[in-house]
Amino acid sequence: MISFNFETEFNLHNSEALGEWISETIQSEGCEEGDINYVFCDDEYLHKLNVEFLKHDTLTDIISFDYSVGKELHGDIFISIERVEENAQELGVIFHTEIHRVMIHGILHYCGYKDKEEKDKMQMRQKEDFYLSKLT
Repeated sequence: MISFNFETEFNLHNSEALGEWISETIQSEGCEEGDINYVFCDDEYLHKLNVEFLKHDTLTDIISFDYSVGKELHGDIFISIERVEENAQELGVIFHTEIHRVMIHGILHYCGYKDKEEKDKMQMRQKEDFYLSKLT
């Protein structure tokens, strides 16, 4: 089950369609949908998590905690709306495109994709683009 939670003033448009899109992505990647919680928050909220759990004293747009069991995906995905807004401006894309990219990015990590090495980043970006193209 995909759930959307809000720790900041933010409203996710078309949450039902986005949930279906995420579910279809999971199935397309040969995985099973478990309990996946998205938490939309601000920089301060996500920074505290980053310091406490990852020991990183930096701002970030997404942190995901993966509790998957084999191919059954479970986890919590925290997204800073402030970071996504700033990234969208810097990249010259509309906010909704960037928020959707970040949302599917977290799921792709759960499906086993990495993004530390350059070749892995390229593959991750290709997958993000592919699934973004499926969102209508």
